Amino acid sequence: MAGTGTAHLREHDGEDLLLSVRNLVVEYDTGRAGKVHAVSDVSFDVRRGETLGVVGESGCGKSTVAKAVMQLPPPTSGEVRFKGIDLTGMSRRQLRSVRRTVQMIFQDPISSLNPLRKVRHIVAEGLDVAGDRSRAEKRAMVEDILSVVGLDPETAGDRRPHEFSGGQCQRISIARAMVVEPELVICDEPVSALDVSVQAQILNLLADMKDRYGLTLLFIAHDLAVVKNVSDRVMVMYLGKICEVAAPDQLYAQPLHPYTEALLSAIPEPDPDAEATEIILSGDLPSPIDPPSGCRFRTRCPRAETVCAEKEPQIREMRPEHFVACHFPAVSDSA
Repeated sequence: MAGTGTAHLREHDGEDLLLSVRNLVVEYDTGRAGKVHAVSDVSFDVRRGETLGVVGESGCGKSTVAKAVMQLPPPTSGEVRFKGIDLTGMSRRQLRSVRRTVQMIFQDPISSLNPLRKVRHIVAEGLDVAGDRSRAEKRAMVEDILSVVGLDPETAGDRRPHEFSGGQCQRISIARAMVVEPELVICDEPVSALDVSVQAQILNLLADMKDRYGLTLLFIAHDLAVVKNVSDRVMVMYLGKICEVAAPDQLYAQPLHPYTEALLSAIPEPDPDAEATEIILSGDLPSPIDPPSGCRFRTRCPRAETVCAEKEPQIREMRPEHFVACHFPAVSDSA
């Protein structure tokens, strides 16, 4: 059940934390309809070299979290600390400098690229903005990163995005992000618009880039099977709140939250003879303009009781490094 709290945070890690988000709130004013509560009091952290996977169905707020970290736009309230510095209080000039070390890969690889510019100019744009490299250095860096992502700089450099496939465009997007030598890369559903065979290629490329350059990744996705393979830690969201946080093997083997159980049951089973065990949630997804009181998942939860409407659940540790926000998790407090 979606809730709030800080039990899952690792403040004792100190300098080992690259990204620390505290009490993040993102709201959009729609006028007469009211405010959209896209993200409500979300806190999490990411260690250096770690990949945090963020999952949930459409509308849960995971992409909003990614954009808020990038300050696109800044959140309504809360802190986003990168290397100990709060980005929310920075000016545009200061953010421009920080964004060299915090880059983003977007969901739609084709629309995220300027259709009028040649590939070598698209990839070099971050270097042009920084303005601290000579023309020869920039050209060499662009050619090198294009080669690293699997594109021939001689044939690809002078072509435009419409001349490439979706997978090739995503390689260009990755090259654009990596050429400025970032420390944190935010991947906002980077493979959801691609064919399954191409997805595997891009995921392998991201894994290779992470190892090669020592990257830290915030990986946003709705495909739980993908997230399990790339993440060191997984955070499940529902309607702007955190439900569950754990290592992927533990989360997938023994989910504690009824929403996580339902998500995992929806993963396609490759064995045609396997018995279907999908959990079908009743009710419609509530509106983020008027979310339910107490636990936001209670209107669709098979375990909901009166307390779920009266009191918001707090995130608590039920197993070592396995946290859940639920009044009635799958195990007892003594487990």
